[in-house]
Amino acid sequence: MYTIGNLCREFKLSRSTLLYYDSIGLLVASQRTRGNYRQYSEEDKKRLSQICAFREAGVPLNEIKDLLDTDEKSESDVLERRLSELNREIKYLRFQQKMIVEMLKKKNPTTKKMLLDKQVFVTVLKQSGLDDAMMDRFHSQLEKNSPDSHHFFLEFLGIGDKEIENIRKLSRQDRKEPD
Repeated sequence: MYTIGNLCREFKLSRSTLLYYDSIGLLVASQRTRGNYRQYSEEDKKRLSQICAFREAGVPLNEIKDLLDTDEKSESDVLERRLSELNREIKYLRFQQKMIVEMLKKKNPTTKKMLLDKQVFVTVLKQSGLDDAMMDRFHSQLEKNSPDSHHFFLEFLGIGDKEIENIRKLSRQDRKEPD
């Protein structure tokens, strides 16, 4: 049998993490001592090892619980979905990386003003592998999360007021929200 301290040291987790896993039913101790201390079995330890592996892969706790507790969700389906999410995130990070490089290339050392226009931005997006649908989602998410920043960003690209309003309107429509 293992104590909570044994598992914390072995898996480099905090005590509060294991207590949280217990509270949500993800890892419940097999038994308790007379003093009401948790004791974990070899099976519990194996389960914690699986939990840690899935967590390192970025799988949310609720999906880990479903995977370990039921046969309804397939491990490969969950992992393929996570891989797809990671690929989207990597694509977006590559886009950001290229955008920063382009911005730095155009940086004027005397004024320290960044120069980026619509054409450069669209070119960088396309070279990063983003298609029109992904660019629409980019604008939609920016509009959703920070409308003022979206407006400022479009102005920064040198886009005129009418086109800005049109882009923002389309971004809101993509989310199926009223203007």
